[in-house]
Amino acid sequence: MYTLTVDDRELIVNQMQGILKRLDPDGSHLGATTGADALRLAKEQPLDVAFLDIEMPGDLSGLVLAGQLKARYPKLNIVFITGHQEYAMNAFEMDASGYLLKPLTEQAVAHQLSVLRFKSDGTQPGGKIRIRCFGTFEAYCNGAPLDFSYSKSKELLACLVDHNGALCSNDTLIGNLWPDEPANAYTKARLRKCVKDLKDVFASVGASDVIRHQLRIGIGLDVSRLDCDYYRYLQGDPMAVHQFNGAYMSQYAFAEETRAALLYEQLQDDEE
Repeated sequence: MYTLTVDDRELIVNQMQGILKRLDPDGSHLGATTGADALRLAKEQPLDVAFLDIEMPGDLSGLVLAGQLKARYPKLNIVFITGHQEYAMNAFEMDASGYLLKPLTEQAVAHQLSVLRFKSDGTQPGGKIRIRCFGTFEAYCNGAPLDFSYSKSKELLACLVDHNGALCSNDTLIGNLWPDEPANAYTKARLRKCVKDLKDVFASVGASDVIRHQLRIGIGLDVSRLDCDYYRYLQGDPMAVHQFNGAYMSQYAFAEETRAALLYEQLQDDEE
């Protein structure tokens, strides 16, 4: 994620950059203390989120700066920083994603990042695909959902994500996708159709190498090519930990075992 924090107080900028680096250690988090510097930085690098102090001195207040940044990046998430709650209405009139009240806290910043109006486009250095497991399962590339020909193809991808890179046999996948049907010629043919569709979808977005398929062994994913909230959670990413609210691939029954494990781990952490 690419962020820009703008506040005339350098202490606030440094505090926000520290919080953002802890929440998103792989992101790029810039800071500026003047509107002019902010506009210069915005020209040098694309932005996903701008955290702007509303009460900036001079001609470029936070509200004016927000308008100029939005003109450059129409889907830029604007989050206003203020010490006064009454400014919230001004923030939402600017089509902002939200606002943060001073003094800033890591929990409040993490919440704002989890409810952004415009989601990051899913691309990272190396062309990663964005996968969302918490809540309902969704998969994106360049800000758009991946376009599957069959709903079972999307469920197949979810199943492979749930197995975290492990190669899955035909019998395993059939048991997850069609739990009430045997692994016979009919279900194997349906699975092959879904596998082909899945490969075609990734090929269409230039990500054929995401799929790992070994004949007579199984199919899996190169998880290093995916930006996935579940995987970041397993790595201890604070933002991903904050995003998990008990729902995991909620439309798929096979995901219940993983959801239960996540809830158990969350309970253990709370007790500590």
